[in-house]
Amino acid sequence: MSTEGRGTSERLNCLVTGASGYIGGRLVPELLEAGHTVRCLARSPEKLRDHPWAGEVESVAGDVTDAASVAASMRGIDVAYYLVHALGTGAGFEDTDRRAARIFAEQARAAGVRRIVYLGGLTPKGVPERELSPHLRSRAEVGRIFLEAPVPATVLRAAVVVGSGSASFEMLRYLTERLPVMVTPSWVSTRTQPIGVRDVLHYLVGSATMPEHVDRSFDIGGPDVLTYEEMMRRYAEVAGLRRRLILPVPVLTPRLSSHWVGLVTPVPASIARPLTESLRHEVVCEEHDIALYAPDPPGRPLPFDEALDLALRRVREAEVTTRWSSASVPGAPSDPLPTDPDWAGGSLYQDERRLSVNASRESLWKVVEGVGGDNGWYSFPLAWAVRGWLDRVVGGVGLRRGRRDAERLRVGDSLDFWRVEEIEPGHLLRLRAEMRLPGLAWLEMYVETCGGVTRYRQRAVFHPRGLLGHVYWWSVSPFHAVVFGGMARNITQAAAKGMCAHANRARTGRRDAPPRSRTRP
Repeated sequence: MSTEGRGTSERLNCLVTGASGYIGGRLVPELLEAGHTVRCLARSPEKLRDHPWAGEVESVAGDVTDAASVAASMRGIDVAYYLVHALGTGAGFEDTDRRAARIFAEQARAAGVRRIVYLGGLTPKGVPERELSPHLRSRAEVGRIFLEAPVPATVLRAAVVVGSGSASFEMLRYLTERLPVMVTPSWVSTRTQPIGVRDVLHYLVGSATMPEHVDRSFDIGGPDVLTYEEMMRRYAEVAGLRRRLILPVPVLTPRLSSHWVGLVTPVPASIARPLTESLRHEVVCEEHDIALYAPDPPGRPLPFDEALDLALRRVREAEVTTRWSSASVPGAPSDPLPTDPDWAGGSLYQDERRLSVNASRESLWKVVEGVGGDNGWYSFPLAWAVRGWLDRVVGGVGLRRGRRDAERLRVGDSLDFWRVEEIEPGHLLRLRAEMRLPGLAWLEMYVETCGGVTRYRQRAVFHPRGLLGHVYWWSVSPFHAVVFGGMARNITQAAAKGMCAHANRARTGRRDAPPRSRTRP
């Protein structure tokens, strides 16, 4: 993404929270391109190490609910970006959001920070705050906390964000593509004002250099005001699909419709629900004053159809830099893999497989790094599909998050119902389970060489919690030979086939297709 029209002679020290998330991960390179220095506050800084910009920023460990770590992260900072929220962490997420915002504001004042920038939600005009969804109500309260604090604040309020990988875009995309005929909730007739992610980033970067006296909220949106039904029809047209038949019915509540969205799209009900609840009321910008401080370049903000076209192009060209699932799933396990053999934390079940491979390490690693998503798991497909479906039934993420990139992985990437916890290119891929389990689970895949022979080693590790965890392991262990054994065999066979295909191309003089250009549109 470019930063046209955003140059500034003032070099600022910026703190970005939520850098592992959808917006934060895209904001960091934009701030760097604008000439600012960036420090990232993350609970797990190692998740940021594989981003292209990782070597250009300072990453520090901390949590916005921990005053000491926030204070340390704000030393020497001019502008602090608050791009986190506790949505989905449980019934008390509003209390968590409130406490974190107050800590952030207090530590910003103590550190002499010049400005706080917060991206919140656009709220409906004339609707009492108590009638808003918990999601919007909490966003509004956080913005108010920052505006009432001594440090000048810029609170940007956006409705639907349209960009490759955003939850709103993925929800719109899958609903429209998978359902040519839809029985929809009444909220599809509610008007909203979507905005392209490029414009959100433009306003976020521009907020850094606002004059000191500016201390207010700004509505940000694109030029089009549309109902969700109109957005689905426009998506179908831009994507070249047949006209969709949409039949709104009043009986689908936000709770019910979130489960419906969860079944049809990769977005789980826990995330779909706040998105659908936010569509109960009309949310339209009342002003565009942000342009006084972050002037719009020619042709911006982007019309809805152009934002859609750009997002679809990024998806088709496999150039999705961050996704809604970039941030860890709230409540998912984050414990490190128990070390062995000196670990003494109780039972630790393992399923380990070792196979020799008639292929090079490079060919085997290519298969390992390509697992998941549309590439599948090289095992009993029905078993994986059923496990993913069961996970979604109990409120988990399921198997449909897919991959950010069809060929490459980086630490922190979501991979179906796994998260990439560690990757050593050419040697190790470690995945941590984010499905609902009575315990913690990891899957490790190693590429090794022994006596000149390429070997594949695969290890599934499970740390049970309570009696239910032990019951779970022993109930599924009879299927391990089929699932994990088949996975190991099929991965090694795929590597051998890839090696043979490469050798055949070499003998016949054919070349592999040249790599695609990966410039940013």
